[in-house]
Amino acid sequence: MSQANLMNADTRISQAFTANAWIALGGNMPSVVGGPLDTLRAALAHLNSDSFQFVTKSSFYKTPCFPKGAGPDYVNAVAGFHTRLGPSAVLDLLHEVEAEFGRQREQRWGMRTLDLDLLAYGDDVVPDLDSYKIWQELPLELQKTKAPEHLILPHPRLHERAFVLVPFREIAPDWRHPVLGKTITELCDALPEEEISEVVAL
Repeated sequence: MSQANLMNADTRISQAFTANAWIALGGNMPSVVGGPLDTLRAALAHLNSDSFQFVTKSSFYKTPCFPKGAGPDYVNAVAGFHTRLGPSAVLDLLHEVEAEFGRQREQRWGMRTLDLDLLAYGDDVVPDLDSYKIWQELPLELQKTKAPEHLILPHPRLHERAFVLVPFREIAPDWRHPVLGKTITELCDALPEEEISEVVAL
């Protein structure tokens, strides 16, 4: 699928495939293809393949850098893909695409050309429920300095971040968190209105 056709698909869900890999996209620095919006569009087109097939994506949103004051505003989106790749192989693919667009993993939270996060893989809890809960309950100060050595799914910060939940709600409002038992809409509605209002569609 060409980049133009992919972008025209915006929020249409393919009849042939159901998304089982949910990806958050973000960036706030220019890459080899242009500004953050151009980079996210190019990354979506680059990801789409026989083994990782595009299903749907949200609108693009402008959001404050997280944590606040750490850099320019971000452009964010969420996309769904159908894949037979396992979760670890999906993560490897995301890291490869990030590197192709100049992402350097030098800072836990900071400015970047492209950030691709695997939010969820179906209803899988990876590697197990106890490990998930350890990272989901990690205090904020430790979140700034510690990162898991292995993949944790669903993303342990998924339910806390408006810049993820607002675009996710646009395309999958009824997707239910496999640990918390709440839909994306319910998780989004639980956030402070101030945080929701900071996520602005482009």
